[in-house]
Amino acid sequence: MPDVTEPDVTEPHVTTPDGSTGLTDPARVDALVVRLRTIEQQRDAWRSRFDQVAGERDDEREAIRRLRASGSYRLGRTLVDLARSPLGASRKLVRKARRKPAKPARRKKAATPPLPTHLYVAIGLDLAALRDFVLAVRRRLLVENDHRAVVLTDEPAFSLLRKAGLILEYLPDRRTWEKHRPDRPWDGVLAERLAHLSRDHGAAQVIFVDPDAPPGLPDLLSEIDTTPPAHPSLPQS
Repeated sequence: MPDVTEPDVTEPHVTTPDGSTGLTDPARVDALVVRLRTIEQQRDAWRSRFDQVAGERDDEREAIRRLRASGSYRLGRTLVDLARSPLGASRKLVRKARRKPAKPARRKKAATPPLPTHLYVAIGLDLAALRDFVLAVRRRLLVENDHRAVVLTDEPAFSLLRKAGLILEYLPDRRTWEKHRPDRPWDGVLAERLAHLSRDHGAAQVIFVDPDAPPGLPDLLSEIDTTPPAHPSLPQS
């Protein structure tokens, strides 16, 4: 028999400029697209099924948790343990009965309200006078801690007094300010500074300290009425 050459049924290819081969048969391309869409639909179906099964699993776990937490389940479990091992179950019951009851939760103490803030404006005091005033305020607060003290000073060396335990704020003195910023009045800057400090610290009172006669500890203590009320005398018969 004469040789019959079978037709070439391989997919036609073309060579792209980068050396790769691509499909040129439209029917083959359409078949691949259909196959890809089928795989995507199957993937989406499996994802939907997975989400459904996961939801059913979570529902079953929640039902089991509620069942185990119920009194009926614990009673039934105890009866089963008694039936299987009466001695071991009896020991468990005895140990549970001997356990100390849980202590009731302690009530949280009500938070104490914050102390009010007094803003002391100590402008014009040198370092020595400022130190005496700060120490006097500190000692006064040790006697009666009824407020927080914030001191505004124009003394450049105020940082040396930070260990006194008070809040110290600084404003350049009038002469220094007018030398460097003559375009802004110092009185206006002082007013703005006081407004900002009052807002930031929530100052309930602003006290201006006389630079010529700053108050000492006796003056500050005189503001506290520590004298007990006098008892009325009994009438004479």
